[in-house]
Amino acid sequence: MSKEIVLSGIRPTGFLHLGNYFGALRNYVRMQEDYNCYFFVANWHSLTTHPNTKELQQSVHRVIAENIACGLDPNKVALYVQSDVPEIAELYLYLNMMAYKGELEKTASFKDKVRSNPENVNAGLLTYPVLMSADILIHRALYVPVGKDQEQHLEMARNFAERFNNRYGEVFPLPKAFNYNSELVKIMGLDGNGKMSKSENQMATLYLADDDETIRKKIMKAKTDSGPTAPDSEKPDYIQNLFTLMQLVSTKDVYNQFESNYNNCNIRYGDFKKQLAEDMAIFIKPIREKAAEIQHDNVFLSKVIKEGAEKARESASKTLLLVREVINMNY
Repeated sequence: MSKEIVLSGIRPTGFLHLGNYFGALRNYVRMQEDYNCYFFVANWHSLTTHPNTKELQQSVHRVIAENIACGLDPNKVALYVQSDVPEIAELYLYLNMMAYKGELEKTASFKDKVRSNPENVNAGLLTYPVLMSADILIHRALYVPVGKDQEQHLEMARNFAERFNNRYGEVFPLPKAFNYNSELVKIMGLDGNGKMSKSENQMATLYLADDDETIRKKIMKAKTDSGPTAPDSEKPDYIQNLFTLMQLVSTKDVYNQFESNYNNCNIRYGDFKKQLAEDMAIFIKPIREKAAEIQHDNVFLSKVIKEGAEKARESASKTLLLVREVINMNY
């Protein structure tokens, strides 16, 4: 019996961080055992915001290395670079014929980008959800792990798939949002403002590439308060976030001790953060070191990228054959 298909991509902008690990990568490692997984680096998507393309290759290599260092096995998944699969671009073209200016302009991500950078309203930015749909539909993926901010794009992918099927014939399953819901973890920034970011507010984000001293410095500067004034007080969200981090990386005994201290109103945040910093450094170190080792192994990286592209293109070409057949594009 063939496994159901899971698809997910990540832009090679900024460094992967702890939120990426606990919100996504940890689950991807589980998914590779139970599903047919396609994980890709979305370098075409990154061009919509005009990054320095001289640095893009290094960023792509770093993202792949960090994915592997977190536990993804290139022998079990298709780990590839988006631009190595030209079939995606052809499907993107066909889907654009069924995407309408009005609906694309209404997407929250497009409106946010226009507000934040009105001088860079390019066609790629407008049709971003169409390319994302092509990424998903080219493998006829059934499941797509997405965060809240991507749910609208997934809904659009479902709409485009449905329109295509209604107009030309049944080719695409309708993709669904998916994750191991019981283990979804939201990691806030250390300043208590929003979530950790790959590129913004770097002192509030713990990156998988941070060295031990940087980790200690960031955690010791994390936002706290004067402490609870009544036993068993509810924690503010930024304090709860630090306890969530401790629960993820420290031993159960350590966590329970500081939880008890908080509930009994005798917590010393200096000691708490010092312990968290040490445990976090121990947790991140092997990921950082393995990722650095992989990044310096150009032969291995090239092999992973090439084999990932071959797996992805084998799947994508089968889908395109069906697409061309139902559109009558075979001459």
